Amino acid sequence: MARSLDPVTRYARQVVSGKIIANHLVRQACARHLDDVKHAKAKGLEWRPATAQKAIDFFVEVLVLPENTDAAEVASDAPTDPRPFVLQPWQQFIVGSVLGWYTVKGFRRFREALIEVSKGGGKTPMCAGILLYLLVADGERGAQCYMAATTKDQSRLAFVDAERMVASSPALSALINQKVNNLAVLEDGSFLRPVSAEKRGLDGKRVHGAMIDELHEHPTAVVVNKMRAGTKGRGNALILKPTNSGWDRTSVLWQHHEYSRKVLDGTLTNEAWFAFICGLDPCDDCRAVGKWFPSDDCPDCDDWRVEGPHWLKANPNLGVSVPWQYVRERVHQAKGMPSEVSDVLRFNFCVWTQGTSRAIDMGKWAACQPMPSDEELIGVPVYGGLDLGESDDFSAWVRLYLLDDGRVAVKCRFWIPDAALVKFANRPYTEWKRRGLLTVTEGDVTDYAVVREQIIEDCEADGVLAVAYDPRSANEMSQNLAGAGIQIVKTTQGFALHEAIKRTGDLIVAGELCSDNPILTWMASNVVLLTGTKGEKRLAKERCPEKVDGMAAIYTAVDWAVCRRPVESANVYLTRGVVTLGG
Repeated sequence: MARSLDPVTRYARQVVSGKIIANHLVRQACARHLDDVKHAKAKGLEWRPATAQKAIDFFVEVLVLPENTDAAEVASDAPTDPRPFVLQPWQQFIVGSVLGWYTVKGFRRFREALIEVSKGGGKTPMCAGILLYLLVADGERGAQCYMAATTKDQSRLAFVDAERMVASSPALSALINQKVNNLAVLEDGSFLRPVSAEKRGLDGKRVHGAMIDELHEHPTAVVVNKMRAGTKGRGNALILKPTNSGWDRTSVLWQHHEYSRKVLDGTLTNEAWFAFICGLDPCDDCRAVGKWFPSDDCPDCDDWRVEGPHWLKANPNLGVSVPWQYVRERVHQAKGMPSEVSDVLRFNFCVWTQGTSRAIDMGKWAACQPMPSDEELIGVPVYGGLDLGESDDFSAWVRLYLLDDGRVAVKCRFWIPDAALVKFANRPYTEWKRRGLLTVTEGDVTDYAVVREQIIEDCEADGVLAVAYDPRSANEMSQNLAGAGIQIVKTTQGFALHEAIKRTGDLIVAGELCSDNPILTWMASNVVLLTGTKGEKRLAKERCPEKVDGMAAIYTAVDWAVCRRPVESANVYLTRGVVTLGG
């Protein structure tokens, strides 16, 4: 039965079943494909295996992989003569996925694809081959395709692969007119060119296909944003982003890496975003406490220093374009030369060398009990927490309902100024606004008058007993609320919230923090904590990959409602003891 499957679905099944060794994120990508195939109609999608096969066949039947491409740059025993470009199963999965999925409206589904694979794994020539397919075999007249980078020299590096493949392929060399920095199909006006951010070289493009190579080297999102802007009005446009792993958590690549992680684990939904991210895995216990990458001091995590099948997780082309001996030599060198460790981890094992542990296990978050009905919350004690943002930040207002059985139900409201919709166009703010989950106020900063009126209305409707707030940002708001007859509680931030952070974690692990707000779920997945000299923890907003204001408001509310509030009679929070975090 498995032999009759298309190569994309066959690979996905073999990965999910464990027959093919792959890391957690690749397994999620494969599970996503299988789920999408099963529920394609309900999702407004259409899987076209014949179209995927056509693209895969294009590589072996039309493309020729010459020597000195980056697919062979590390292989001392690589063939030196031109040869057919035979895709490996993992490459077939990528090529078939990005070119074989469509929407029911007839447009290609995936618009952007992040491909994070180890050095020498063949990602760049594979993406160059995809662009050549878009140029000559996609049925698009006037297709404008680009190799885009920040500098001319950088854009030329990837373009050279395409030039060599054209020159080595009889079929392509007969069809494509090859000039300096231009591969053109004169018959229909299509072309492939290298472009850069220098001298406004990215402006005014109508992008059908683009490759933004080595995103880890890009200092800003300028190239990505320009290419994305160029796809407007192009129904089948595709942007490819092949890259090694990085180290800078403020970089555009880290933002795309984290966004991809959230799409793959279901925290965010973006049917137009494809991600294939290789790398070593932390063990189950380390993942349960929020570690994104393996720890060298954990005996159960994947160990880059010890040779084994787990090396294939970061190097899917190991033994093909990347010899085992090459990786052995790199590891041996790094063991004896600490200055090399960072590069070996990033380039050979796809480990972000400054990645920070995630504080909340999103599996535990998803497993929390469902949100109680409004009827169940009638008469339940309610406390509020407030975290006001500045400029384009979120302002978050949460209400905690303390149920007698130990559950804490959370209702949220969020505000941002409309300037944030423009500044962060790649975030799902507009969709959240459309669904009524996010209130957008006019101007460059949030209109606090709108926030104040809503809080007063909620407090009166629900009988909120007290509102805890961060005095650094909400002093004026607290005075206005107090003037409206609402009890307010000043809440010190930083390490002073250690107990509130711990109690919130306990509730999540116990499945007793109940919420159905997708913005809060997104923020929970972004939480990063710092540990002080005495083991105390604080929310590190400056290190979080995205916004966490809703969780900041929860910690502020929990500090008073659960940790510090005087309790006149026995309460479940005092009598049940502390729930210990697993792992």
